Amino acid sequence: MEAKEIKKKIKNTQRVFFCPMCGTKFSYRHDGEKERPICDHCQYIHYENPAVGVAAVVLDENNRILLGLRNRGRKSGLWCIPCGYVDYEEDIYDAVVREFKEETNLDVEVERLLDVHSNFFYPDKHSVGIWFLARRIGGELQAKDDLDDVGYFPLNDLPDMAFENDLKIIEKIKSLLKDADAGA
Repeated sequence: MEAKEIKKKIKNTQRVFFCPMCGTKFSYRHDGEKERPICDHCQYIHYENPAVGVAAVVLDENNRILLGLRNRGRKSGLWCIPCGYVDYEEDIYDAVVREFKEETNLDVEVERLLDVHSNFFYPDKHSVGIWFLARRIGGELQAKDDLDDVGYFPLNDLPDMAFENDLKIIEKIKSLLKDADAGA
């Protein structure tokens, strides 16, 4: 399913049904901006916001990228840049370090922000992904949590990937490496 089709399905899918304040069933009404779930009893407006995900791009000394083989969900059996969600009240930089450790058992240090994209790969969940370039500073590589396997792959010889936006990030990495080589 293409991103446009998924965005349309997300827009037309009701995800919340009852007011968290009073328990009354929501009705969708226009609030001046768009259709939103609004409680007829207490007038609470539920603003549906995307979840925030973070991912760390780690390259080895041969500029191979570390990827993980997913073991859960609809993308199980496909590879991705190790990633996870930001917890409520958690800083995004702390989240990417934590998630990377949970997934790969590696300690990393964030070097820089790489990119930000909207993710529309699940019809029932909109997320915003934030990718960072990170450097390994410790730990023993081991697949954990949502991953069955982890490994380094040449940027031009990737396994079957779970997420289209990871491929965009890998293309950006290739371009950055090419620019760095040209400037050296």
